[in-house]
Amino acid sequence: MAEVTAQMVKDLREKTGAGMMDCKKALAETAGDMEGAIDWLRKKGLSQAAKKSGRIAAEGLVGVATAGNAGAVIEINAETDFVARNVLFQDFVDSAAKIALEVKGDIEALKGKPHPGESRTMTEQLTHLISTIGENMAIRRAAALAVDKGVVTSYIHSAARPGLGRIGVLVALESTGDTEKLNALGKQIAMHVAAANPQFLSTDSVDAASLEREKAIYRDQGAAQGKPADIVEKMIVGRVRKYYEEVVLLEQPYVMDDKSKISQVVEKAGKDIGVPVKLVGFVRFALGEGIQKEEKDFAAEVAAVSGVKA
Repeated sequence: MAEVTAQMVKDLREKTGAGMMDCKKALAETAGDMEGAIDWLRKKGLSQAAKKSGRIAAEGLVGVATAGNAGAVIEINAETDFVARNVLFQDFVDSAAKIALEVKGDIEALKGKPHPGESRTMTEQLTHLISTIGENMAIRRAAALAVDKGVVTSYIHSAARPGLGRIGVLVALESTGDTEKLNALGKQIAMHVAAANPQFLSTDSVDAASLEREKAIYRDQGAAQGKPADIVEKMIVGRVRKYYEEVVLLEQPYVMDDKSKISQVVEKAGKDIGVPVKLVGFVRFALGEGIQKEEKDFAAEVAAVSGVKA
């Protein structure tokens, strides 16, 4: 029997997209014959992942995991929302979120970690899932937050099961106060973040280019209305304040009562708890945001199949 080398396994994996252990087994079963190993994988349904890799995956799940003063969020995509209800896929996302917490949101480190209970890495396990379930999937992104003293709280919107859903939020609160009260506050703010979708934590963190773009729009609008330059500049001050209320978390009106800013909610909570509380970070992942979804032309599909021009 021919010796199965690491290079042979690597070559077979690149040709088929199957997991490393599956490739090694295929070569062992076929005495090192590459074409025979490819056929073996095809018969087992394990070589289909590569064919599916070009298909757009904009559905799937967002997962969160927290442990005291640290938390992580991850997005893993699939082609249809049907897969999000698949227990195997849910288990994979749940495991990925926990590993993301372990590696502090380093997605490349996550991909190389072993999948719990398997000899495969997370990347190889995903390839195996693609072959098993029959849809393209991708580990898209991950992020993590941590504080020295305080809590990191999570919230999942449209939950498929605990810790998994369509929107995942992390909120980091820095404080020496009561953990239970801090978590309750963090949960409320996380729910606000899910609903209000802030882009920045504070006015200081607003991207300068974004702010200048907004000012340019306001300036052009004022000029088009024939207003004097000094009046336009005064208008811009008010418009920028309004812009901050829309995109800056600490400046946003709290969705629960719409009377207080988030900064005021945090300040009041600190007084109630008895020690200062500082909101130091947040992360919000919405499933599929920024992915260009494929728009299908039904007439063109029919024409392509029939060979007739649409």
